[in-house]
Order: sequence, then C-alpha cells, then structure tokens
Amino acid sequence: MAGTVGGKKTAWAWVLGTWFGAGLLKPGPGTYGSVAAMLLWMAAAHGLHPGGVALAVGTALAAVVATGIGIPAATIVAREAGREDPGFVVIDEVAGQWIALIAVRPDWTHAVLGLVLFRVFDIWKPWPIRRLEQLPEGTGIMLDDVAAGVLALACGLVLARWV
Repeated sequence: MAGTVGGKKTAWAWVLGTWFGAGLLKPGPGTYGSVAAMLLWMAAAHGLHPGGVALAVGTALAAVVATGIGIPAATIVAREAGREDPGFVVIDEVAGQWIALIAVRPDWTHAVLGLVLFRVFDIWKPWPIRRLEQLPEGTGIMLDDVAAGVLALACGLVLARWV
C-alpha cells in the first residue's frame, strides 16, 4: 500500500482519492480508475434508465462533484504521501472520465470509445493540458484530467457520427 509521511492518513481523502482502492491496483492505476468510473456510469445508465438529457445532466453533476471533492482529497493524499502527484490518486481520472461520457450514448461501443479517448489524452497531455499540471497541489492533479475529459468528449462527439 502507498506509504505516508509520518504515518498519518486522512481516511476520507484516501478512500475517495484512490477511488475506493482502484488506484492501488497495478499496473496502470489511472486506467483502473477510469474503467471503474465508466462501469459505474454504465451501471447507473442501465439500472436507473434515465433519458438522454437526464443522463447527461447527471453525468455532468457527478463530474463536478468528483472534481470539487477531488481537489481537497488529492491535496491531502499528496501531502500525506510526500509526493507531488501520486499515481495512486485516481479521483482525477474518475472526474475526467465522467466528463468524457457526458453526451455519450450508454452502449458499450460509445462507452469504450470515451474510455480510450480519455486515456489517450490523459496520458499524452497535449498543450494546454500539460500546463494545468503546474497548478498547485490538488488543483493541478485534477484539472489536467478535467481538460483531457473535455477534449475526449469533443473528439468523441465528432467520432460518434461514424461509430
């Protein structure tokens, strides 16, 4: 398990920051966080049967909440772990993944397309996404993934016309 400086752990921040432990899985904790977010989105879409607008609004609200909670959680976990941007913090992938899924049809083809696009932009971090990492603490941890989610959403909407 990820270590802490001085052994102190703020439980709520670690639970949410690692997205209930998904970030502790190896290899590729960010991918595990994104897959967990996509599966939760699919479960909600198919279990609750919202209309298209309701699903989009609910997904956007979930992304905003994840971002709002993620900034302080990521800040706390990074401080307690003594790392600037610990890989096991994946709440940022959750928020970004949900953004990538905001206007996507809830079927496996479009969900996986959103997942792949988000992971590509999250890993590649084209300009100006990479610059957002330079923001302080949890803000930088979160906002580069938020931007990757927005870019994935835009590309996904264009590609969905042919898929």
